[in-house]
Amino acid sequence: MSTGTSAGICPYASGDPAPAVPVRAVPGQVPYRVDRHEAERFIRQFHDERPGAGDDVRSRLREVLTEVDRTGTYTHSPAELAFGARVAWRNAARCIGRLYWRSLVVRDLRHLTSADDVAAASFEHLRLAGNGGRIRPVITVFAPDRPGRPGPRIVNDQLVRYAGHRTPEGAWRGDPRSAPLTALARDLGWKRDEEPFQVLPLMVRERPDVRPEWYELPDDAVREVPLSHPDHGWFARLGLRWYAVPAISDMTLEIGGVRYPAAPFNGWYMGTEIGARNLADAERYDLLPVVADRLGLDRSSERTLWRDRALVELNVAVLHSFQEAGVTMADHHTESQRFLRHIAQEGRHGRETPADWSWIVPPVSGSATPVFHRYYDPVDPSLRPAFLART
Repeated sequence: MSTGTSAGICPYASGDPAPAVPVRAVPGQVPYRVDRHEAERFIRQFHDERPGAGDDVRSRLREVLTEVDRTGTYTHSPAELAFGARVAWRNAARCIGRLYWRSLVVRDLRHLTSADDVAAASFEHLRLAGNGGRIRPVITVFAPDRPGRPGPRIVNDQLVRYAGHRTPEGAWRGDPRSAPLTALARDLGWKRDEEPFQVLPLMVRERPDVRPEWYELPDDAVREVPLSHPDHGWFARLGLRWYAVPAISDMTLEIGGVRYPAAPFNGWYMGTEIGARNLADAERYDLLPVVADRLGLDRSSERTLWRDRALVELNVAVLHSFQEAGVTMADHHTESQRFLRHIAQEGRHGRETPADWSWIVPPVSGSATPVFHRYYDPVDPSLRPAFLART
């Protein structure tokens, strides 16, 4: 389910273009008040979908709207927060993995505001989500924005990312997508960025107008999978690896008009996100020529389809490696079938399933999957709750 930026809000989506990362702190506060209509719409939706929730909807509406009029915002109950976070996933038009939206584990940490606390809780998020390899969908919700008192923000687009920078010779080392984050980390004092798979520190702002604090990720919070191939022994000697938990961390969770700017969330990877995007894209690790040469493929012409053949073997290696390591990963054919099951389930509840075709169709063998041969409900940009690009 990875990542506003065109990463979308699917925790599987990690092959997205790089967002802009400000090196300097953003001045000013967050001047906003909760929209009364958004608050009312969410409270009614909560009670409509959860008729046994408890409080009478009319009394809860009076309480919420009175609080909005008095303070400019309101406080969700734990049940409202959990429901809103799960529905935000359900509304994620770029996510193919929404069949499991009800299973999202919601960690309510709205009392945490300091950078130290946010970092420590984010590391615990990775441990809980990693779950010994049986990846669990988890969201951790930190303090919301309030009028005149903005909440904390995580600068990194994912809790785990590999550094990337140009060498003095002009070649890329690591992940080019992470160049802005790497530059910011180095500006803040971090220096460990020489390996092709060097985990970046986590950077947290307590407020938008202060410089981030940075924190090295503990070894026990980052599960990495070394990549090998079932048929080619040389593949393991390439020294490739990837992390197990794709936790998106730079989007705002909006529920009933309340904005939670720090709410990292994850599902598990679909193999193509690593094998067909992160490792294969020319703007990322650009490994197709390397793999093709090791396979002995003819790269003299595009008509030999060397890219396609190398791409398939790269994806075979990723799926094989995660399975050998006992780490949850979906393949694009199975996940496409599950997405159609999700559409059918939502239809039985009288709900449409918004979907962005260009994101739902996998980047490998798209026409061989059932999600390719159909139209989807148009995406309504006003649909809430939602994960939104943070500005």
